[in-house]
Amino acid sequence: MKITYYGHSALGIEVAGKYILVDPYISPNPLAGGIDIATLEADFILLTHAHGDHIADVEVIAKRTNATIVANFEIATYYGNKGFATHPMNHGGSWTFDFGKLKMVNAVHSSSFPDGTYGGNSVGFVIEGEHKNIYIAGDTALTMDMKLIPMRTQLDLAILPIGNNFTMDVEDAIIASDFVECDKVLGMHYDTFGYIKINHEEALRQFFQKGKDLMLLPIGDSIEL
Repeated sequence: MKITYYGHSALGIEVAGKYILVDPYISPNPLAGGIDIATLEADFILLTHAHGDHIADVEVIAKRTNATIVANFEIATYYGNKGFATHPMNHGGSWTFDFGKLKMVNAVHSSSFPDGTYGGNSVGFVIEGEHKNIYIAGDTALTMDMKLIPMRTQLDLAILPIGNNFTMDVEDAIIASDFVECDKVLGMHYDTFGYIKINHEEALRQFFQKGKDLMLLPIGDSIEL
């Protein structure tokens, strides 16, 4: 499993010969200026919620690649009505796709489209594929529901927001990593806007002091599990 960071909360995941994009907000992000969305492959696009900083490039990429958009019922309906291929899900549900098993889990955050359309409830995802398991938290507050995840799935990586203001901060993300029982964390949802700029050295130090590994990938860089 290969995971590429495209800035903010946008991720590319290669697993079982399939290409997954998560929350593709890339072209409007000045920090991701080196990423050309016309070159990105996608068989599936996973959306955690409907805010503009998570869906900006969905339609352009889905139209070019014919990717299936996987999201909650409201978001899937929104894009389905526009003619895109979708797979609707909801909290607690799971489905086995070509790339592996995907489970939709709770996130605590608001969700509406830029045009004001209701976007349902925010979600996170657990992906089990190629004998590796990852948790993509999406935009969320720290929540006790995270403790349910390791009851079903032993994680190899937790992808957590750390930017504060709109989501968890670094200290809450450390607690979240305890809740999901995973000490290997990839940070997301930081630095893009003034509200969520972080001190990288301090964030790394705080995780290190707790015996945890925080990765802050340069945009466009990848890790392999």
